[in-house]
Amino acid sequence: MTKLTIIGAGSAVFTKNIVADLLSLDAFKNIEISLQDIDPIRLKASHELLKVISQKLNASPKITSHTDRKKSLAGSDFVQTTIQVGGYKPSTIIDFEIPRKFGLKQTIADTLGIGGIMRGLRTIPVLLDIARDVMEICPNAIWLQYVNPMCANMIAINNCFPDIKTIGLCHSVQGTAEMLANDLDENIEDIEYLCVGINHMAFYQKFEKKSKGGHNEDLYPKLKILADKIVSDEKLSSRSEAINHESNKVLHEKVRYEILRRFGYFVTESSEHFAEYVPWFIKQNRQDQIDKYKIPIEEYIDRCESNIKLWEDLEQDMTPIYNQPLKRSNEYASFIIDGVVNNNEIMINANVMNNGYIQNLPDNCCVEVPCLINSDGYSPQKFGRLPEHLAALMRTNINVQILTAEAAITKKREHIYHAVLLDPLTAANLTIDEIYSMTDKMIDAHGDYLPDYH
Repeated sequence: MTKLTIIGAGSAVFTKNIVADLLSLDAFKNIEISLQDIDPIRLKASHELLKVISQKLNASPKITSHTDRKKSLAGSDFVQTTIQVGGYKPSTIIDFEIPRKFGLKQTIADTLGIGGIMRGLRTIPVLLDIARDVMEICPNAIWLQYVNPMCANMIAINNCFPDIKTIGLCHSVQGTAEMLANDLDENIEDIEYLCVGINHMAFYQKFEKKSKGGHNEDLYPKLKILADKIVSDEKLSSRSEAINHESNKVLHEKVRYEILRRFGYFVTESSEHFAEYVPWFIKQNRQDQIDKYKIPIEEYIDRCESNIKLWEDLEQDMTPIYNQPLKRSNEYASFIIDGVVNNNEIMINANVMNNGYIQNLPDNCCVEVPCLINSDGYSPQKFGRLPEHLAALMRTNINVQILTAEAAITKKREHIYHAVLLDPLTAANLTIDEIYSMTDKMIDAHGDYLPDYH
């Protein structure tokens, strides 16, 4: 029997989606699922939630719950991580409050910037502890690593445990492909694409409509026409008009369509994310630019509070789950497990150490490339060279990712300063003295969630 261990199973909505995906497949109606979390209350609620899902899908999985991580890992074929070290309170609040006092605005703060760096510094030590347990207890398991900041986390894990079988997973590639198909009034089933880069900053090298005659239609010309309309029209976002269902906000895509106009390729991560990876959109004393591109400052705060409310509601009443239609999501986890266990070969995009897969990015960085999944496991595919301007843009983020991992591994405080100094958004808004002062305050405020740095 296949066994999946979910570490951070108290992340109920994400756990629900992944497990529902698996239980919708006949081959996994009786899968063993081990739930692990440090919060026994949320762990129990997730367990109850999965019982509801199992009934709806006529499945009989073996579900166990554990606060002891080592016990949860015994006999695992797959391990999934969905943890958030420090939680919304106090850590996420700190990640926004202190930078705000220095005039530094953020939107999500979980991938890059001072917020992403601090998230990495408090997360990496926990992930390394998990890696140590995996190598001791289930060394042949495939680790499906979902935790942000993805690249910094994966660099640290692979540097410290080079033999571990881990791939970093995100839904931005397939999610953006669906958005673009919708924007063009196309069916995603008719789309063929190739996407490579780094997590949250991969670019579609081709985006085409399949043709029975073998000559696919390049859809980039249509996307570029659409980009001019979306960026210039105050009211227009995209036909998708992505809704953040947690906070009921319409999230506009003007930033990404602007990047398409300027760089010639479409990027994977949403505009509210991407705006804080570069120095051009979020500027002190330039509210006009924030308004022009409809950038939702501190949107993650609203999202977290809405998720907390959703969780509290579910704890009181799970009836809405009974009434929800369940269909397989576009998350990669179930496709990977099915591909490995049943040799249902599939190509996905995953995050791995570079090792020459993209020639003009550093070998010691983490890249997001197509990976072939089958009974042999996962096989990253070599791409070659990216267009140089795209590689150059990625390297501005890679610098921060590598230094964040280096700081977490070496415990050297100087590398934290280096990472923040080289962050594009921070450097575009603060002086060197302000950066040092802000970083010191962030380290102090996070307290025991960070190890001692020297």
